[in-house]
Amino acid sequence: MPDGARLTTVEDVYEEGSYTFTALDPFDMDEEIIVVPCEDPAETEPAAGEGDRGVAAWINRCTHEAQRFDTGRGVPMRDGEIICPKHGSFFDSCSGDCDNGEAAGTTLPDVEVAVEDGEVYLVDDDYTFDHEGKIDDGDSGPGSTSHIGF
Repeated sequence: MPDGARLTTVEDVYEEGSYTFTALDPFDMDEEIIVVPCEDPAETEPAAGEGDRGVAAWINRCTHEAQRFDTGRGVPMRDGEIICPKHGSFFDSCSGDCDNGEAAGTTLPDVEVAVEDGEVYLVDDDYTFDHEGKIDDGDSGPGSTSHIGF
């Protein structure tokens, strides 16, 4: 088993279309990360997988204007590409490269994951798993917004 937090399964990523989790970066700041299907990982990096059903993990934001890909309904994808919901740029789900729209010429920041026996693990030394879902999914927020007593 790889050293790192177990995230999900390759099967669940393919069935759901994506998986989103929150991790802490090297500065202890929350970072949303998406795991998406990546076909034929043997020919592309940084995909991890077994056979031709792999996954790749990326920071959950477009390189153009930091727009979240997963806004709460999963990552919009078509034909192996991640779609930015704001301007429609397409990013290859395996390489993270964009060759069209406002984000053309950029590449998504990758996050290293590993797959063993169909299980997906976070193995990137720069990130520590915090919780499933988006940043605000694990934060119940303050009980009150005011410290004034009457």
